[in-house]
Amino acid sequence: MTKAHILSGLENLSSVHELLAGKRIGLMTNPNGVDHFGRSTIDIINEKYNLAALFGVEHGVRGDLQAGDDVGTYVDAATGVTVYSLFGHTEESRMMTAEMADAFDVFVFDMQDVGVRFYTYMYSLAYAMQACEKAGKPVIVLDRLNPVGGLRREGTVHDGKNFCSFVGNYGLPSRTGLTIGELARHFKRFLALNDLDLTVVPMVGWSRDMHLCDTDVIWPTPSPNCPTYNSALCYVGTCVFEGTNVSEGRGTTLPFELIGAPWIDQYALVKKLNSYGVEGIVYRPTTFKPTFHKHVGEICKGVQMHVTDPKNAELFKAGLYILEAIRELFPERLEFRERFLDLLLATDEYRLGMSADELIAKHAPGVAAFSKSVEDLLLY
Repeated sequence: MTKAHILSGLENLSSVHELLAGKRIGLMTNPNGVDHFGRSTIDIINEKYNLAALFGVEHGVRGDLQAGDDVGTYVDAATGVTVYSLFGHTEESRMMTAEMADAFDVFVFDMQDVGVRFYTYMYSLAYAMQACEKAGKPVIVLDRLNPVGGLRREGTVHDGKNFCSFVGNYGLPSRTGLTIGELARHFKRFLALNDLDLTVVPMVGWSRDMHLCDTDVIWPTPSPNCPTYNSALCYVGTCVFEGTNVSEGRGTTLPFELIGAPWIDQYALVKKLNSYGVEGIVYRPTTFKPTFHKHVGEICKGVQMHVTDPKNAELFKAGLYILEAIRELFPERLEFRERFLDLLLATDEYRLGMSADELIAKHAPGVAAFSKSVEDLLLY
């Protein structure tokens, strides 16, 4: 099958040349900010323009930090440009200061999103947009595709008031169906950033029905535990396991595809899952031994989630059903990290006893309303 040739916003940079020429540029990016030849956004902008500051978010600008690791302020060895930290364990540490904003004239964002509400890069963008409006600095977002497509939205909907955190806010459904540029447009309206000068540099060649697998876009890992397209697909539903004592496959070569714990009967689990009849999903019994994170060095028994029909699979439901089956089969062993689970789901209803089907049905009208509300923000 011939794959669609997609030009990212980075590869359409010439369209905003007049906004960048002669300006000091502040850049927020990571290792997935590359062109088709694997050249970094950092290097491209540093060669063509005046790169004055870099901003490191979760995992760092060079992708050398694990989830949750603090990002320090340092000098990037390759460019000699100062990297300011915008990721830490407090909200204050994630906010751009006035001193940081003084280091640039134009703020550029180029990072690959994975299409879900709980991926932290979008929140770093939203925080930066707020700081730039306050400082009177324009923002340019270089758009990139949504790897899990732009047609389907699903899951729970965040009300923008309760359970707000760095993994959930801004009225978003679990699966957003938006590109990072469209998210920026949504943030501007949702946060009433009326004075912000926002420019989104669009992609060329992408349409909403396309997944990553339909394109010639390369996939340098956007974060250590999202190494492949398959992990991005599964992450839509299995990220919820971060809020439990069940391993989500961190410390293996298949993060978010493998789900398990030492006390699970993998065959009983798969039998239960198969009874649900989830379209486009195959659940396979498996064992694995994490090299770090939960249950390190222990044999975990559980399931590998195979997505056989990415375009039609209800990915959020497929992942939540695994948790549902574990809760039904092993209630005495399953533990919830209460606050984190609630933040991921944007509600405490599931933890307090609502079933997966009840939760999804309750939020379905909100998902539909969100889709209607962003129609005028879509770029493709």
